[in-house]
Amino acid sequence: MKLADRRYQIDSSGIRKVFDLAAKLKNPCNLSIGLPDFDAPDAVKEAAIAAIRGGKNRYTQTAGVPALRERLKQLYADRGRPVEDVLVASGTSGGLLMAFMALLNPGDEVMITDPYFVMYKSLPQFLGAVPRFIDLYPDFRLRREALEAAWSPKCKMLVLNSPNNPTGAVFSTEELKMVAKFAEEKDLVVVSDEIYEEFSFDGVADSLAAYTDPARTIVISGLSKSAAVTGWRLGWITGPKDFILALSDIQQYSFVCAPSMAQEATFVALEHDMAPARASYTQRRDTIYNGLVQAGYNVVKPGGAFYIFPEAPGGDGEAFVKKAIENELLIIPGSAFSQRNTHFRISFATSIEQLNRGIGILADIKKHFD
Repeated sequence: MKLADRRYQIDSSGIRKVFDLAAKLKNPCNLSIGLPDFDAPDAVKEAAIAAIRGGKNRYTQTAGVPALRERLKQLYADRGRPVEDVLVASGTSGGLLMAFMALLNPGDEVMITDPYFVMYKSLPQFLGAVPRFIDLYPDFRLRREALEAAWSPKCKMLVLNSPNNPTGAVFSTEELKMVAKFAEEKDLVVVSDEIYEEFSFDGVADSLAAYTDPARTIVISGLSKSAAVTGWRLGWITGPKDFILALSDIQQYSFVCAPSMAQEATFVALEHDMAPARASYTQRRDTIYNGLVQAGYNVVKPGGAFYIFPEAPGGDGEAFVKKAIENELLIIPGSAFSQRNTHFRISFATSIEQLNRGIGILADIKKHFD
């Protein structure tokens, strides 16, 4: 069968190689999984069950249950960032795809930070657009000169993710204001992916949307991380009314609507107190960071999400990950998230016991490179 050319614009080889290498491991220390290790809150699960039993099993309106859309608008108004409109999507990934479909033509260029979430590179390429990379190395901070170096007159969009996957960076108010000013000067649409907003360990994460023109601002978030329901595929996307109308048309001919029972449970999930989970993940962040520093790794302390992105001893992330897997440790090479192959990603969404086991393995491996 001859496949379409766009199929070859998607490359998942970096992560796939890890699982291919790990397939025969009997008792791996798994620090690769990018999802919360706590279960969904009981009240949220009960709300979904009640919705199913109450007959909420059919299509909803394409853009989402009206009452939920209004609740989400109120959520952002309460944060001092009112939005024109909101669409309930099949996960933040569905929201990203539809946003790119609505805004990008073949040949348009998209500015993304490097390191990046894998979809930011692949989805524009899938649609015939071109990613341009904002270099955040070595400390994963935003700088005006890096924005200037990445920009071209063909750039239409800038995508930002804070708290960040894979680095755990939380961009400061000063950085976000600088990016907002740059986007205004260059007439860029900004997409702020805030799926990890509840996982900010050193204060509330600021939002790019607080400093940009609402007419050119898109915010994406959802329940997957905060409510630990990655399988429910429930997210949302905010923006100008004409943009949300376009998304509704695209969703009608693709995802149709977000899962109905998950929409009903969202009302309860939005009231869930994340403070205990945040405190637990802060402890895990400190455990893995301090352990890596003590073992001699060059690493930046993450401010949010549940990832840390150390530099690979020897400078070859893929070779280092292969060595780690040989020692029963599952981690992801940085090349899956970057144009560079110098780092590796650890997820600390696991127990302290597993983190300490992983630190021990990493300390032993480090000795081979000294």
